[in-house]
Amino acid sequence: MTLLGSTFWMPTTSDLASFAPELVLIGTIVAVLVVPLITPRASRLTALVAGIGILLLAMATVSVAGSVVRGIGGLSPSGRAPMLVVDHLSLAFKMLLSLFLAGVVLLWLLGGKFRDEDSPEFFVLLLGSALGMSLMVSTVNLLMLVIAMELASLPSYVLAGFFKRNRIGAEASMKYAVFGAIASAAMIYGCSLLYGIYGTLDIPTLALQIGQPGAGAGGGLLSLALVGLGVGLLFKISAFPLHFWCPDVFEGAPIEVTTWLSVASKGAGLVALLRVVFCLGHPGIGIEGVEAARALLGPMATTIGVVAAITCTVGNLAAYRQASVKRMLAYSSIAHAGYMLMAAAILTSNAGISAVIAYLIVYLFMNLGAFGCVALVYWATGSESSEAFRGLRRRAPWLALAMAAFLFSLVGLPPFGGWIAKFKLLWALGQADLWWLVVVAAVNTLFSLYYYARLVWVMFFDDDDQPIVRAPALGQTLLVGCAVVLLLTGTVMASWLVYQADAYARDLYVPALTKGTLYDAVGAVTMHP
Repeated sequence: MTLLGSTFWMPTTSDLASFAPELVLIGTIVAVLVVPLITPRASRLTALVAGIGILLLAMATVSVAGSVVRGIGGLSPSGRAPMLVVDHLSLAFKMLLSLFLAGVVLLWLLGGKFRDEDSPEFFVLLLGSALGMSLMVSTVNLLMLVIAMELASLPSYVLAGFFKRNRIGAEASMKYAVFGAIASAAMIYGCSLLYGIYGTLDIPTLALQIGQPGAGAGGGLLSLALVGLGVGLLFKISAFPLHFWCPDVFEGAPIEVTTWLSVASKGAGLVALLRVVFCLGHPGIGIEGVEAARALLGPMATTIGVVAAITCTVGNLAAYRQASVKRMLAYSSIAHAGYMLMAAAILTSNAGISAVIAYLIVYLFMNLGAFGCVALVYWATGSESSEAFRGLRRRAPWLALAMAAFLFSLVGLPPFGGWIAKFKLLWALGQADLWWLVVVAAVNTLFSLYYYARLVWVMFFDDDDQPIVRAPALGQTLLVGCAVVLLLTGTVMASWLVYQADAYARDLYVPALTKGTLYDAVGAVTMHP
């Protein structure tokens, strides 16, 4: 198509079909906006529309997964590097995203404290954030990565302070936005340096050029650029030293938003980081030249490993002193981000990606259940402190049993899914000869046992005759369901979990790179000289 002498590109039907999940999310956002124009605002009706969209999102993701055998690139003119890619890794995250969205919507309905006039705004922000996260895990283009991260982050800042008259929530939102602005500025600066040095925003092409002998892979400017890029990704993961926003935001935000950020935001950041690392370091993507590869990959793996080790240690030690269960779980989520970040230090195989997929599957149910239990106790008692959980075995036995399962799974104890996920991670680190990270993870697991077990003791063995906790039956069913899933994935479905994680870590988007040319599923791409 031409207009005034310029050439315009239009996506093909195949492109649109491959990115059906993102199109469904966009359509759902539009539907949520249109519904209040047709009928009076009603939170349940808006939630129903959003729920239908989430169901369609899951169906579209499954449909695309059934047709994609190997990773493909798309949404770009023929002969250009793809803006977005579709492979098993991105589809696995989108499946988890649709499942987690459904859980957050259910928590919204169980809360029952939101006004009808607020519901469209909440769901638009929630779905907009989900769209950004979906794009984050589906790109190998730095510009698209920045845009996707901003699309995921900006709605999250608003969601954190969704209750405008809540001072703590407003403070949390402001801190989140300030930290996010700094991280975004650093990331954009890093990406601009990479573009200025190599003349491309395509990460596989960058990898090839960096790896060419004489390209100066260890140069100071490149190191500065990679640090800037890493700052943006570490912020999304809430990894050290960019974790300070996390506890305050988790404490001040509505419990539904806290639950959302604890898994979805961290998961998207981790998958995006894994994809960047995978493109830079995977054999065959092509850092050519042994010396160039060592100059870049060695320091990169060490840096990621050190940051991961410090992150999980800081998170676990800080959780010791927390009286608020919500804040304790916030620091716990930092620690678990550190565990999963260790997998990114495995640069020579897909084992790290497989370990993260397994961890995220289990982590979804652990955190949805744990924060859901905190929400039900808070709505019944008005408190999120450990005192509100005292004697929960008598006051709400099903909640106590489910919460104990979540806490033991977070530690990584059998027979719950957390131990399979953590064991798979430790095994992958051992296979990569990263034994020092295995030791750090094992020691931190012992650290975490104390503060998790302390809450279990309070629930089961420290009763002070507080009144019964009356929780909605649907909420208790949700928590028990999450606990059952954790029990199954740690026992009879453990092999299924490992198999699925390995399957979704295979056949990722890997363009065939040669010294002068990049070839992918779309066509030939001529590199910058």
